[in-house]
Amino acid sequence: MARQSNTLFLEQWLRTNVGGINQTLSGHPSAPSSSARAIIQAWSELRDSLQNQTFHPRILQSLKTLLNSQASLHVADPQAKLLLSVLSSRSFDRPSESYPILLRLLYIWVRKSVRPSAALIDSAVDVISRIFTTEYGSKKSPSFLAEGILILGAISFVPSVSESSKIACLELLCRLLEEDYQLVRSGEEIIPDVMAGLGYALYSSVDVLLVRVLDSLLGIWGKEDGPRSTVPTALMILHLVEWVVSGYIKSRSLKKIEAFSQRTLGPSEATYVPFTLVMVAAGVLRACRHTANGQGLEFVSVLRISAENQIAFVAQQFISKTEGSINSDNGPSSRLLRQCLSLALARSGAVSFSAPVFLCLASALLREIFPLRHLYMQILQFNHSSGSEFGINEIKRHLDSVLFKEAGVITGVFCNQYASADEESKSFVENLIWNYCREVYSGHRQVALLFNEGNNELLVNLEKIAESAFLMVAVFALAVTKQRLNPNFSQEVQREHSVRILVSFSCLEYFRRIRLPEYMDTIRRVVASVQENESACISFVESMPSYVDLTTWQDFSSKQKMEYEWSKDEVQTARVLFYVRVIPTCIELLPALVFRRVVAPSMFLYMGHPNEKVARASHSMFVAFMSSGKEPDDERVSLKEQLVFYYMQRSLEGYPGITPFEGMASGAAALVRHLPAGSPATYYCIHCLVDKANNLLGDLTTLKDEEWKNWQGGPEPCKKILELLSHLISLVDIQVLPALMKSLAQLIIRLPKTGQIMVLNELYAQVAESDDVTRKPTLVSWLQSLSYLSSQAKTEVSTSKGRESKGNSASPGTIELNARL
Repeated sequence: MARQSNTLFLEQWLRTNVGGINQTLSGHPSAPSSSARAIIQAWSELRDSLQNQTFHPRILQSLKTLLNSQASLHVADPQAKLLLSVLSSRSFDRPSESYPILLRLLYIWVRKSVRPSAALIDSAVDVISRIFTTEYGSKKSPSFLAEGILILGAISFVPSVSESSKIACLELLCRLLEEDYQLVRSGEEIIPDVMAGLGYALYSSVDVLLVRVLDSLLGIWGKEDGPRSTVPTALMILHLVEWVVSGYIKSRSLKKIEAFSQRTLGPSEATYVPFTLVMVAAGVLRACRHTANGQGLEFVSVLRISAENQIAFVAQQFISKTEGSINSDNGPSSRLLRQCLSLALARSGAVSFSAPVFLCLASALLREIFPLRHLYMQILQFNHSSGSEFGINEIKRHLDSVLFKEAGVITGVFCNQYASADEESKSFVENLIWNYCREVYSGHRQVALLFNEGNNELLVNLEKIAESAFLMVAVFALAVTKQRLNPNFSQEVQREHSVRILVSFSCLEYFRRIRLPEYMDTIRRVVASVQENESACISFVESMPSYVDLTTWQDFSSKQKMEYEWSKDEVQTARVLFYVRVIPTCIELLPALVFRRVVAPSMFLYMGHPNEKVARASHSMFVAFMSSGKEPDDERVSLKEQLVFYYMQRSLEGYPGITPFEGMASGAAALVRHLPAGSPATYYCIHCLVDKANNLLGDLTTLKDEEWKNWQGGPEPCKKILELLSHLISLVDIQVLPALMKSLAQLIIRLPKTGQIMVLNELYAQVAESDDVTRKPTLVSWLQSLSYLSSQAKTEVSTSKGRESKGNSASPGTIELNARL
C-alpha cells in the first residue's frame, strides 16, 4: 500500500488542522529543543543505565531531553534496540512516567525510518505486547494509553511489517480502546494521538480488522463515561477520515472503500452518534475532492454521492426529531450537531441542495455562529458585575472559536444552498433571517443602554459578533434579490421582498462599519423596486418606529428601570438615520398624510439630535419633502406650509449649538424656492431668521471697528444668518422680496460701520453677478439707498470731529460699492 509520505506525524497534522489543542508529550512551545551535545549525552546515559542495570532518576531527564527534540531527532535501529532493551529489562524498575516517553521515542523511530528492520519491528511488537500485559494494568494513565495506541497504529502502517505482527498490533490497539476508553475523557490533549493511532490502523493493509478499528474510532463518542464530544474532536474525525480515504483512493483500495462506505455511509447496525457520521461524510467529500482531481473515477463519484446522502439523512433525522422546528431543541447534542453540520459543509465544499441541510445551516448560523439572542438573554439576566464577567468570557470564547472564524465560508455555503432551494424552504428561511434582524435590534438596544457606560469591553466584543452577523445578512439579502427580483416574480412580490430587506437592513444599520459591495448592490436593487410603487413606499415608511416608540422605553422590567434618553440610544439612532436617508429616494410617491403622520414627528425630533450627522440628515429629509410634488397637489402644498412654522422654530431654537447651519440653510432655501408665491410661511421664515439675527446681535453695535473685524473673520452665528438672508434675496419670489430687503436693511444698519461695509460689499458682489433682469434693478436701487443710509446713520451719532473722521472713511467705501455696479 502506498505510503503517505507528506504526513510524517499524523497527530501533528490533525492538531494543525484543528488548532487550539496542546500536545501531551512533545513539541509544546514551552519545551525548548535540546542541543546536539545534550542528545548525545542522553543516549550515552541511557546506555550506561542499561549496562549498570540501574534506572537513575537522571535517566528520566535524559528521556525528556530526547523527547524535546522530536522534530530533529532521528532514531536509528541501534537506538531503537536500546530503547526496547530499556523498556523490556526486568533488572530495574522504571517510573510510570517513563513508559509514555519510551513509546513515543519508538514511534519516532518507526515514522522516521525509511526501512526499519523487520526483525526489530517484530521484536518491538513482542515487547510492547508484553508491557501492556504486565505493566500497563498497574501504571495505566491517559498518556500511557495514547502512546500505546499511537505506536501500535504506526507499526501496523509500515508496509514491510509482517501481517501477523500487524494483526497483533491492531487487536491490542482495539482491545485497549474498548476496555479503557474512559481514560480518553481525562483530557483533550491526548485525543490527537489516539486519533492518529487509529488513522494509521485504518490505513493498514490488513482488512479483517477494519470494521473493528472503525468501531473503536467512532463508537466511543456519546458514551456517558467516554470522551467529551466537542467541535475540535469532531474536526479531527473529519480530517482523519480525509487522510485515510485519500489513501484508499490513491491506492485504489476498492475493498477497503466498500467496507468503509458500508459501515459509515449507508444503512448499518452500528449506532454511531450523528455528529460523527456527519464528520465522516465530510471527510470523505474532502478526500474525493482533493484526490479525484478530474480523473473521472466512477467509484469516487459513487462515494461522493453516498457522503452527501449521509449528511442529508442526518439533517433529516434532526429535523424530524425536533418536529420540524429547527429552533425547538437547544440541548448540547443538538447544538453540537448544528455546529458540526455547518463546519462539515464549510470544509467539504459545495454539495447538492438538500432542504434539511439548508434548514440546519440556517439554524446553525442564527443560533450557533451568531448566537446574539442567546447572549443578550444571558447578559440581561445577569446585569450585575459577575454576570457581566460571565458574558465577557463567553463572548471571548466564541470569538476565538473555529466556528466563528469560518462564519464567512459557512455563509457562502448557505447562500449556495438558498440559490437551489425550493420555494417553501426559501420562504421559511427568509422569515427566519428577517425576524432575527428585528430581534438583534431589540436585544442590542437593551444591552447597549444598560452597559454603555459601565462595561465597554462587553459591548465591544458583542458588537464584533453583530458586525459579522450584519455581513451574513447582507450577503444573504443579495442572494435573495438575485432570486426574487427578476421577471419570474410579479411586481408585487418583488416589492414585498424589497421592503422586508430594507426593514431588516435598518435593524442592523448600527453594525454597518465598512462599505460592503454586496450591501450597496442590494440597496440599489431594492430601493429601485420600492420607489416605483406608492404602496411599497408607504409600507416601508410605516415600518419606521413611531414618535412614541422613539421617545419612550417600556421593555425594561422593574429590576432594570432607568431614565431613558432617546438621543443616547445609538442603536435606534442608526436605524432612524437609515430611514431618513432612504425615504427621500421615494418621497415623490409618498402621500402627504403619511409623511405628516409617520415621518414629520421623527424628522423634527432628530433635528435636535446632538450628533451633527444625524441632525443634518433630518434637515435633508425636510429639503426632500419641500422639493417634492412636481404635480399640483393642494394637500401636499398645505402640509409644506404647515411644516415650515415648526421647522423654523425647531431649527432656530437649537442654533447655534445643535442645529447645523448648513442643514438649516438648505431647508430655508428649499422652502422659499418651492412654496407658492407670497406664502405666509415664507414671510414667517424671513421673520424668524431676522429675529434670530437681532437676538444674536445684541449689543454688538457697541463694538469698535477693530473688534468687528476680528468677529467678522470668525465662524460666528450672526454672520452666518446674515449670509443666509443675503443669499435668500436671489431666491425669494418678487412678492416677498420687499419685506426681505426691508428686514435685512434694518439688520445691516445695526452693525458697526466696518461690518456694514463688509456686508454691503458682499451684497454688491452678489447682485453684480446676478443675471436676474427682473429683480436686479430693484436690488441695485435698494443697495444704493442702503449705502447712503448706512453712512448717514453713523454721521448722526458722531461728534463733529468724529463725523468728519468717519465721513471721510465712509466715502471711499460708498464710492467703491457704487462703482462695482
